[in-house]
Amino acid sequence: MDLSRTLTGIGAALLATALLANPAAGAPGDTSPSTRDFGNGSERNDIAAVDEALSSAFSTRTLDDRALAPSWSLKTRKGYPRQNVLPEWPDNPDDRSIKLGLIPYHQIAPKLNALQKSSNRVSAEVAGKSAGGRDLYLVTVTAPESSWEAARQDHWRELIEENPAAAKRDRSLKAGYKTPVWINANIHGNEWEGTDGAMRVIERLATATDPATKAFLQRSRVYVSVSLNPDGRVAGTRANGAGFDINRDFATNSQPESRFARDVVIATQPFVMLDEHGYTGTTLIEPATPPHGQNYEYDLYIKHALPNALGMEKAIQQLGYPETTRADIPFRDYAPGDWDDWPPIFTPMYAIYQGAVGHTVEIPLRVNNADYNNLPVEELQRRSRINTDVAAATIEAALTYADTNRGTLLADQIEQFRRGWAGEPSPTIPDGFVDGFGPEDRYSTTFPRAYVIPAGTPAAARLVDHLIANDVRVRKALSDFRLNGRHYDRGDYVIDMHQPKRGLANVLLEAGRDISGLVPQMYDISGWSNALLWGASVDGSRSAFPKVATRAVSKADATGAVDAPRGSKLLLTLRDGNDVRAVNELLGKGVKLGRTDAGTVVVPAEARPEASAAAKSLGVRFTAAPRGTKGEVFDRPVIAAAVSADELLVLKQMGFEVRTVSTAVLNAGFDLSGVDTLIVSSGLSYAALNPAAKVAVDAYLARGGGVLTRGATGANFNAAAKVLPAVATAGRGDANGVVAVTNEGPIVGAGSPAHAFVYSPIWFTGTGFTVEQRYRAGATPLVAGHWLPADGGVNGPAQAAGQASVVSGVTAGGGNAVLFGTEPLFRAHPKGLFAPYARALFWTAG
Repeated sequence: MDLSRTLTGIGAALLATALLANPAAGAPGDTSPSTRDFGNGSERNDIAAVDEALSSAFSTRTLDDRALAPSWSLKTRKGYPRQNVLPEWPDNPDDRSIKLGLIPYHQIAPKLNALQKSSNRVSAEVAGKSAGGRDLYLVTVTAPESSWEAARQDHWRELIEENPAAAKRDRSLKAGYKTPVWINANIHGNEWEGTDGAMRVIERLATATDPATKAFLQRSRVYVSVSLNPDGRVAGTRANGAGFDINRDFATNSQPESRFARDVVIATQPFVMLDEHGYTGTTLIEPATPPHGQNYEYDLYIKHALPNALGMEKAIQQLGYPETTRADIPFRDYAPGDWDDWPPIFTPMYAIYQGAVGHTVEIPLRVNNADYNNLPVEELQRRSRINTDVAAATIEAALTYADTNRGTLLADQIEQFRRGWAGEPSPTIPDGFVDGFGPEDRYSTTFPRAYVIPAGTPAAARLVDHLIANDVRVRKALSDFRLNGRHYDRGDYVIDMHQPKRGLANVLLEAGRDISGLVPQMYDISGWSNALLWGASVDGSRSAFPKVATRAVSKADATGAVDAPRGSKLLLTLRDGNDVRAVNELLGKGVKLGRTDAGTVVVPAEARPEASAAAKSLGVRFTAAPRGTKGEVFDRPVIAAAVSADELLVLKQMGFEVRTVSTAVLNAGFDLSGVDTLIVSSGLSYAALNPAAKVAVDAYLARGGGVLTRGATGANFNAAAKVLPAVATAGRGDANGVVAVTNEGPIVGAGSPAHAFVYSPIWFTGTGFTVEQRYRAGATPLVAGHWLPADGGVNGPAQAAGQASVVSGVTAGGGNAVLFGTEPLFRAHPKGLFAPYARALFWTAG
């Protein structure tokens, strides 16, 4: 996770707002309380993505992320070992691991192939692909098993989740179930040594001849994701080949690496997992500080997480280095909010909901970023050797803990799933339950009895498939029914919250919680909601359960249709990202489309075959256009975009053709003459343009070119280039979460969801533009997340309430412009906001 997580001050994320109208909300002198840089850093506003980052990286055929890669499964009829000859990659002298004396990616497969040849304890397979197309390896280390023995392990694993009461009574299970442990390494590509430490442990387990190791492997299975981010490992970048931080993606699963990790943790159902990171100066080992995820069975977690962390601390102390005399254990050593485990976006936090005791481990000595380039090679390699020793020591200690405490770990995983099936409230944890546990650690929730998701839309199908992929049980009503006074149709989806992973179901579907008053700051996002932000209708029922017969579903029903008589024109309303994708595909096929307004597209009758194909593949629904309907003909827009990697991904998923630009690209002479819309949200500063580039941008605006902006970078561009007379004000740089909005305008506001997402929120004042959306008026628009005012009580949610969050207008040159103060494409998560953003994009293109 990097040392920047421990630095004082909100830092670069706040500096990004320094040029906005309100200096107190982001100027260099801001003293808003914080102990770390905000989690996303400045790069999302400062570094424009390049198109090559996504070229041929992975399919962007549909917004249904589950379709981008098949799920990996542990189930097979084979015993162990399950050995495969791994394809070996060509030597790459540019691999950034080499300088550190570490294992370059191209040597991992040969090393694993050699271990498989020499040891029947090691099984290796390619279980996924990275965004850049590299192999993701999963290694299993265990004593040999016959196919019958492996099948029995599969049966026991399923019994623990499906029938925990029977599992608790099963003496043979207690005696014979192998303790599963999952080690995840190198999720951040330039935090390398977790891979090397894990490989060292694999080799020791594979080759050791002592009776203790043999006995350990008779009663354990060790699963290792050797390098979860090979793209970043090779390139020396934190992000993967698509520019995403994988360790922020577990509520969304937009990336193939996070889907691979999701499938591994579901299939292996580990008791303990470690996520090996770096670099924090002192080794850091979770458990974390408050706020703790309110959907955890936290008593079952902390009773193991704290002693396991203490054991790992002892292990690194025994290494004897001056740099490893102690560890930072946030639960023990840090103040509330300094290193939290609130959101499920991080791998260990997600794994807790899957039944694991999850830990982030931060190895100590920095070797990346500026240090990689500036320190002598000898010093870098010295640090890497120590870091590798620390990674290996923490893994070995965790294996020892899991083996020593296998009985209670098994019992507590059974108990977690039992509570879910029984629908029992989580117990109140008393002060002193473990050393240091007090009122500040007490977070819990009241689980609803059920959720209902009305069927029939691409958004509903996407959400249901996402839940199923995450091992949340979904059922479908076999007849119409009523619940809490509302009518629901046959085929609507029911989530019975009496299920083993109710915590995960709830953390994905609940609105969340405003925790602003509970801790002084948060590292990363504090609000998310697949229910409020993904565009589907989701209704929770606190205590009542629907009286209707249901059946389990493994995939959402198809939603696409052409509901119109043959020979009639068709209408498509842009409510979902897949609707936008359908429009761009039709335009790409030469279909002449029209618009009656920003969100309604007219399809000619003769294009019915193309519309039917889009309906089938994308789940979109075409209806009959009223007789005489005409629309203004429009073309596929030509877009120049200075955007972040997540925004570029979403634009491509919606089928837009994008020419990526930045300050440097415009300064190099990029031709804007054929561009319809310029998007500015990252890496483009009007003030930093050279004279020729400024002339080109001014000429573009003067001829009526469209503009769409987002965030601080976009607001600064708007002010400097005089696009619209809107004055931007910024909230605190670490403010984030789900906000309620009121929809007013005809472009973004028409038919949009009632909630949006903010991350360093902005609002607009002034005249000479149209307000498309406002932050909800009242005491606070914040529904869930963390948003405090800056010093002096200014620029908090109370000040933003009722102010414009999105505005539109006409520029002096006659072009259309839209300014977003919210985050409609953030990390590819708020999928219900994609279509409103696309409507704005089409409108600005003219």
